[in-house]
Amino acid sequence: MFQDDGSSSVTSSSALQFCSLMSLSPGFGSPHSLLKELKSEERGLYLIHLLLACANHVASGNLENANIALEQISQLASPDGDTMQRISAYFTEALADRILKSWPGLHKALNSTKISLLPEELLVRKLFFELFPFLKAAFVLTNQAIMEAMESEKMVHIIDLNAAEPAQWIALLQSLNARPEGPPHLRITGIHQHKEVLDLMARSLTEEAERLDIPFQFNPIVSKLENLEIEKLRVKTGEALAISSVLQLHSLLAFDDENHRRRSPLPFMNMNGPNSHRVLLMSQNTLGELLEKDLANGSSPSTDSASSSPLSLNASVKMDNFLNALWGLSPKVMVVTEQDSNHNGSTLLERLVEALHSYAALFDCLESTVSRTSVERLKVEKMLFGEEIKNIISCEGAERKERHEKLDKWIQKLDLAGFGNVPLSYYGRLQAKRLMQGYNCDAYKIREENGCIVMCWQDRPLFSVSAWKCRK
Repeated sequence: MFQDDGSSSVTSSSALQFCSLMSLSPGFGSPHSLLKELKSEERGLYLIHLLLACANHVASGNLENANIALEQISQLASPDGDTMQRISAYFTEALADRILKSWPGLHKALNSTKISLLPEELLVRKLFFELFPFLKAAFVLTNQAIMEAMESEKMVHIIDLNAAEPAQWIALLQSLNARPEGPPHLRITGIHQHKEVLDLMARSLTEEAERLDIPFQFNPIVSKLENLEIEKLRVKTGEALAISSVLQLHSLLAFDDENHRRRSPLPFMNMNGPNSHRVLLMSQNTLGELLEKDLANGSSPSTDSASSSPLSLNASVKMDNFLNALWGLSPKVMVVTEQDSNHNGSTLLERLVEALHSYAALFDCLESTVSRTSVERLKVEKMLFGEEIKNIISCEGAERKERHEKLDKWIQKLDLAGFGNVPLSYYGRLQAKRLMQGYNCDAYKIREENGCIVMCWQDRPLFSVSAWKCRK
């Protein structure tokens, strides 16, 4: 395993040596001995250089040079190394998978025996819930918004668009039980594609409701979100309705992509210019800062560029129909949690650069809070982040589900669907802030944007939470 040497800056002599190395084209190979002597920051910069060069080769169809770049990256990347080595390993795997798709028969043959075990999938989601504060904070904010919207209501119906984590609703049951006016009759409709997950949810919530003596009913719907039949939600007259969507809506954008995709690659990014060399004389604390150094000075698309999300400027029929259907149910409140990233760009290079930024921050979270030898950390990085990266980089069309977009795009979509923003309360923000502070890491931050909450690592936005009600 490579260990960071602890140096916060690069000396002039090593910078000159590294500049010479960077000037070599990945298409012509590079001295193996020099690669092994690179310090942590130098190695990180060179890996970024190679990843961007490889992505350009893949996008332009130059598979020979892409293969050479992948071979060079494999000499430096490692799933158990430092942060840049770890993240490079998964981006390399994603680029290689995209290349293999040029030969569908080969790709299918290599993946024909691959199976996805539900217990493993549930385990890695649980590990993400435990290792990071983001979902816990989102649940706190969601429950507080529901509590405030349902004040004095006697019949409450909650629709959970991804009913996978009982902890959220167990906490809500306890809060409802503490209401001065007493708890309401509560009905939760849970949607998930796996019946086993819904059975576990039903059992956990029913046991808690019986313990608290709260009138409770759980209505399971086994379905993928894109196949959901709205009439199965069975919203009844007299019920006060709330909807919770946690990391779900972005997947619906995949179904309107086929007619909107632009296939032209971006111009090749010149990573040998003076700006990329100048950063070698600067200090580096986190991978996110390293990426900022190497990509910010004219090398990457803007993280807020509307052009990087083609569907933002076009009607998304599937999304529009779904949001319109939810609006037709007249919820008193709908709370939406989404990744606050821009991974829905039309070109490979756009998505790679944006994904490097956001997953760099997530990998930095683990680097700062969890041991490199942690099996749990490796599982989250490989089975969750690695698979998301592969979907963003390797897939196109309806197969590409991880279409994360920025908060301002979700505000536009929800506003057009007839929803009005409900500012999240100070008390909810205070609870979320205290929860994140409980992780004993100052880099976890929350900030308020137009009544919504954005959760960050350092200054990098990662997740957003927003609350909505129907405009009449």
